[in-house]
Amino acid sequence: MEASVAAPDFWSKPQQAQETLQRLAALKDLLQPWRSLSQRASALEDLLQLALSEKDESLAREAEGEAAELEAEFERLQTETLLSGLYDRHNALLTINSGAGGTDAQDWAEMLLRMYTRWATGHGMEVRILDRTVGEEAGIASATAEIRGPYAYGYLQGENGIHRLVRISPFDANRRRHTSFASVEVLPEIEEPKELEITPDDLHIDTFRSSGAGGQHVNKTDSAVRITHLSTGIVVQCQNERSQHQNREVAMRILRSRLADLQRRQREQQLAQLRGEHPDISWGNQMRSYFLQPYTVVKDHRTQVEVGDAHGVLEGALDPFLQAYLRQKAARRDH
Repeated sequence: MEASVAAPDFWSKPQQAQETLQRLAALKDLLQPWRSLSQRASALEDLLQLALSEKDESLAREAEGEAAELEAEFERLQTETLLSGLYDRHNALLTINSGAGGTDAQDWAEMLLRMYTRWATGHGMEVRILDRTVGEEAGIASATAEIRGPYAYGYLQGENGIHRLVRISPFDANRRRHTSFASVEVLPEIEEPKELEITPDDLHIDTFRSSGAGGQHVNKTDSAVRITHLSTGIVVQCQNERSQHQNREVAMRILRSRLADLQRRQREQQLAQLRGEHPDISWGNQMRSYFLQPYTVVKDHRTQVEVGDAHGVLEGALDPFLQAYLRQKAARRDH
């Protein structure tokens, strides 16, 4: 490709040339981490040889630590090779809604929001709460967060579904075991989706006063925005920005992403009908269960991955589940 860039007629078609340069830059970005990993592996080999020849235990411990870091980096890069979908490199829009279980479910929804926030920040990503409705006694009824970072959607795409929590309820005076449910929706953030036109006549826009924490402007002006897309019935809202204009802009971004996701699912349903396929019954009412009583374990019902450290998972240690889902998705695609 670099040879073609040097060709005399390369810029004779400016748009095509620009697209080629963008592809070249993207390929270089993909290769650079692997080149860096290869260089570090070569340096580690030299360090090991020195540690053996000098019989230096401190060098051996240093090499052991570097080997562990290289292994983790290799697994991360290997996972990224599975992220080849159209929107996998995009930011993610994460929406959590509490379900059956009353106050426990609302508390569970807030626990999930914290879990994903911990995971994202632990991977160097930025989390911004776009909308949040607090629960009546504790937790949240719903929340939408924007997760910004490379492959945010790609990593989190498999988290869609119902999440179940089993524990001794902190809200039950009799200390009985409760089961709570919350739904998670993950969408790619799409700034300017192609083939997607939203006309003003198809929108109904309401403004209202923000209900959450946020400073003196809250509850004094109608800065919060709710947008209804009349053709599809999709409703989105945002109340965490300081002005009505900012809230409307964010709400429109969420709407575009949800409309694009609706189009994608409609295309998939049409293909499934043409192929005579039926929905996979393994995608049941819950895709993952989190047990805190009588034992601690997290079970993914799709990939069969189990992790015994449930509290660690709730602190953001989600990678085993995310990677297993991506491998399973790739295997299905290959077959």
